[in-house]
This record gives sequence, structure tokens and C-alpha cells, in this order.
Amino acid sequence: MDVFPGKILIVDDEPDIVEVISYTLRTKGYLIAVAKDGREAIKKAKEFKPDLILLDVMMPFKDGLETIKDLKKDEEFENTAIIFLTATSDDRIEIEGLKLGADDYIYKTIKPDVLATRIGMAIRRMRKEDLQEQKLIFGDLEINRTKFSVKHKDKEIALARKEFELLSLLASKPGRVFLRNEILQRVWGIDVIVGDRTIDVHVRKIRQKVGFDLITTIKGVGYKFDM
Repeated sequence: MDVFPGKILIVDDEPDIVEVISYTLRTKGYLIAVAKDGREAIKKAKEFKPDLILLDVMMPFKDGLETIKDLKKDEEFENTAIIFLTATSDDRIEIEGLKLGADDYIYKTIKPDVLATRIGMAIRRMRKEDLQEQKLIFGDLEINRTKFSVKHKDKEIALARKEFELLSLLASKPGRVFLRNEILQRVWGIDVIVGDRTIDVHVRKIRQKVGFDLITTIKGVGYKFDM
């Protein structure tokens, strides 16, 4: 039996491009949903639950960068592959998109079959990572996201659940600054009311338990993992 290739949400305000991409991917067996701007994309993503989102950079109402920020705040899409579609080569936009969590950039002039191949590779890579034990290793420090454990020089460090989730989130993107509001939403959730100092307290406890400083505070902004 053939393996179902996956579900793809195409987000673009140019009907001709959407039509060509949709036709190409449907011939490869993908299930397709379409949105014409960022606001509609977020709504469709929650309903459709895609394996991969093909996201245009320049769109009305909410552009691609704003859209990926909102998607990555939601745990539901933390592991959803996102590939940007772009008509221009702007290094600044590309770098910003990658920092926000994009997996790849694809230019709109790319041949349809090449596009389908790149998408297929991204989905296979994502599924392979899901099947493997998820470990983040930084020198002598190991963060095992599958077993919810942390080790330093093979010595296990006991962290409370929220401490682990906070450390794991920051370590997932070393060097990236996570905003305070984003951390609160992704670790504690939007339905839980916590105090302003909650993150500070948890960061201090992580530093104490690990025995060295691995989280940098960006005053007034947020935090980043920095070994």
C-alpha cells in the first residue's frame, strides 16, 4: 500500500500560482487546502491540520512573517513544516523568516516538479524526526525531549515539568530571543493566568539546578538559550 504523502496548506493571494501548485501537488497524491491571506491561513490551519504550510511572504492583511509568528506561538503547529514562497531575493526577509522558524525558502519561479520534490523531502524529514528520540545536545548537556530529562556530564538533573518545558523551548532555537508573551503562551498556555515574575522565577531555578548560566536575559524583551 502506498504511504499517504501528506496534507498541504497553500497560502497565497495570486490565484494563478495557487492553481499551478495545487494541480502539481494533487497529482502527487497530496491533500490540499488553500488560503488567500494570513488571517485565513491561521483559521484554515486549525481546521485542516496540515503537515506542511506553503506560505507566501507578501500578502494583504497579514503577511507571511506575521503569520508564522502567530502559528509558532501555538503548540499545535510547533512541529508543522513551513516553507516560504517568495518572488524576490531579499536576504533580510529570508534571514528573519528562518529565525522565526521557517524550514526553507522556495522562489515562485521554481519548476513545479522541483517544488514537489522539495516539499516531499521536508515532510519526510519532519516525519523521521518525529519517530526518533528527540535529543538536544550541547557539549556535556543533553536535553531529551522524548523522556523529559536533562543530563549534564551524564548526571541527571531533576527539573519540574514547567522548568523542563521552558528550557526545552529556549534550547529548541539556540540564540533566538523568545519574547515573554510567547513563552507564557507556549509553556503555560493562554488559559492560565500567571504572575509577571513567573518566568524569572523558573529561569532562576533552572540556573541553580543546572549549576551554570545557560539562559541569557534580554532586559525588557525576553530570553534566549546561550551556551
